[in-house]
Amino acid sequence: MTGRHARRSKVPLGIVVAVLLLSVAVGIMSRSPATGPADAVAPRAGTASAAPGSEALTPVRPEGAQEAAPPEESGGRLVIHGAGDVNVDPTYIPNFRAHGYGYAWSGLGGLFRRDDLTVINLECAVSDLGGAVPKEFNFRGDPAALPSMREAGVEVANLGNNHAYDYGPDALVDTIRNLRRNDIAPVGAGADEDEALSPALLEVNGWTVAVVGFDQVVDPYPDAIATEAKPGTAAGHDAGLMVRAIRAADRGADIVIVTIHWGVELDTQPRAEQVALGHRFVDAGADVIFGHHSHRLQPMSTYRRRPIFWGLGNFVWPSLSVAGSTTAVAEVVVSKHGVYRGELLPAYIQSSGHPVLR
Repeated sequence: MTGRHARRSKVPLGIVVAVLLLSVAVGIMSRSPATGPADAVAPRAGTASAAPGSEALTPVRPEGAQEAAPPEESGGRLVIHGAGDVNVDPTYIPNFRAHGYGYAWSGLGGLFRRDDLTVINLECAVSDLGGAVPKEFNFRGDPAALPSMREAGVEVANLGNNHAYDYGPDALVDTIRNLRRNDIAPVGAGADEDEALSPALLEVNGWTVAVVGFDQVVDPYPDAIATEAKPGTAAGHDAGLMVRAIRAADRGADIVIVTIHWGVELDTQPRAEQVALGHRFVDAGADVIFGHHSHRLQPMSTYRRRPIFWGLGNFVWPSLSVAGSTTAVAEVVVSKHGVYRGELLPAYIQSSGHPVLR
């Protein structure tokens, strides 16, 4: 028995040897080549298969495997949810004018209210300020949508994406203010580079949780990236900057969640460079990764027993196609011992702006 709780055995040596010999004999007789690994699990209905280049979809901690010791004063069990692209622009989703902004969350059965932490990707500016920057699609969310978002149980909103800057720096900074006024922590954007890279720190059930957001999708408007002198979104293509932000968050938190806008639209699998970057994030200290941008649901896999959700697809979004409306909520359960288990909870956008759990 190894680890900090190991104890010296007081059982006589002869008995120990006899028990060990008996155990070996039983193991040899019961072993079968056709028996699969005890820790393998099939994906649940609606769950995508593992991504190429990553570990298969298995329990995050195989039975009997050792896990890093949790903090000395670790807390209780945590349930964390992540969702993909959320848009609260009433001109893009007219259903909000007919049904109100609570319609966005009414098909979830209170899932986000019952958990400990919910992180979404908020893919629009939520402000009345600023003017449209030159690009094909500009989304302006309504600040009146934020109270129902918070009431639904959303605690963190990622602005590290290619639409948070759609109405320029004034609208971006105002979006950050509006989120904070509604007790929703913004990540992935800020008044300058330092703020954009800074984590949201939350105390949840005795754990300190850090959430950091990144925007790797900067085309067609690369001026959206924050610098030392101007507001914007976090990091762009600077992977080194992302890794440093994760390491800094890890120094002050028990659990680090990364939410990142990356990849290529309509891809249903992550590309090799995403897989490599996701693994680099985990090596730097990330415990959970929520990916988005492709507008298609992508698989979950694990690396070093940490769940990576490569692409969570659309969520509060128009219903434009079957493929685009097929989505899921990422669920991560962290045991009180610091063991992670992740899965995808199937959902479908039944009508525009209205995802429903299946």
